[in-house]
Amino acid sequence: MEIKDVARQVKEASIQLAATGTDLKNNALSQIARSLLDRQSEIIKANQKDLIRSEKENLSEPLLKRLKFDEVKIPDVVDGINSLINLEDPVGKTLLATELDQGLELYKITCPIGAIGVIFESRPDALVQISTLCLKSGNGALLKGGSEAKETNHILVDIINKATSESGIPANWIKLMETRSEVDTMLKMDEYIDLIIPRGSNDFVKYIMDNSKIPVMGHADGICHCYVDKAADLKMAVKIVVDAKTQYVAVCNATETLLVHDSVAAKLLPELKIILDKKHVAMTGCAKTREIIPVDPATEEDWKTEYLDYQLSVKVVGTLDEAIKHINKYGSGHTDTIITGSSDRARRFMDLVDSGNVFWNCSTRFSDGFRYGFGAEVGISTSKIHARGPVGLDGLVIYKYKLIGNGHIVAEYANRDKTFKHNSIEKKFPL
Repeated sequence: MEIKDVARQVKEASIQLAATGTDLKNNALSQIARSLLDRQSEIIKANQKDLIRSEKENLSEPLLKRLKFDEVKIPDVVDGINSLINLEDPVGKTLLATELDQGLELYKITCPIGAIGVIFESRPDALVQISTLCLKSGNGALLKGGSEAKETNHILVDIINKATSESGIPANWIKLMETRSEVDTMLKMDEYIDLIIPRGSNDFVKYIMDNSKIPVMGHADGICHCYVDKAADLKMAVKIVVDAKTQYVAVCNATETLLVHDSVAAKLLPELKIILDKKHVAMTGCAKTREIIPVDPATEEDWKTEYLDYQLSVKVVGTLDEAIKHINKYGSGHTDTIITGSSDRARRFMDLVDSGNVFWNCSTRFSDGFRYGFGAEVGISTSKIHARGPVGLDGLVIYKYKLIGNGHIVAEYANRDKTFKHNSIEKKFPL
């Protein structure tokens, strides 16, 4: 079947799925969770084939870590689905209710976006998160995973399709694309696809944006920063920076650049280097950093780089505003944190840093849909659109206006026989 026909099927199914009730969607999610555990051995076997092939093809270590989907990651994904079940259905919420005139009521109601095309790299767990979030929010999903995960992705989509079909979810709501050429075709199918969410490199995301009229939501790089302020508790700072850099390096919310106020750099950096050396983190630094600890010189390119590896660039700054200026210049708008004992300085940082997630005294690794209580996330948005930061259920719905009258016509208002009241009312949509 041609990809255009597949996209049309997803679009048609998404219209039916938009009207599917909460109980039916939750029952389908429960069935997916059970099926993943029941067929765990099949999933691991398929994933092993992908890992063996990818190792032979010399896939990088960070991508191999993302690709692995085993008896540790599968229960985590199932936990995410169970959390998702317990979340409120984002569809059908009344966002606004206005009495335009007696018997003429306007409602702003949340609804699914429609058919969503999601393109992601080598994380099979992302496929499950994306598809279950789309299901709960009533959206159809046309997915393209990395070719390195093709065996795992096939078995996962098969499991999800069978589980949702048995639960009564409309057929064809989820489909898997096979080739890069299909992606290029999808980019031109604005009559069927309502939103594209790309998860990949900066160049890849830019390519998607440059070659499609379809709205695009996502982020390119995760160039995240920790800033250790002059008023920081240095013991806390070491703990946070080590976690932000090393807890898991191959993810977009891991810290890539450390900024340190010059009044605390001489005390902090030597202690931090001892710990990071033990964790095999390679460090580069500015001239002031290199006066304090022996590291390679940082280049202009280092400040712009998402390493996704055991590497950290370090810069000593003279002021809080210099740190903010650096982040806004070189950061990707993803996640940045300040470690400080001053609420005033924290407030200034959080107000002026132009990122989707700004933290105070905690690791950048908290920037995650599951940790935020969203159940999971379809991705991180650094765009300034309806959704920003970790995109969970609320980021996958839009709204429509619904107007209820009783024979009302505009002519009566145009000739001033009637006038508008525009009274806000506390009322849910009655249908």
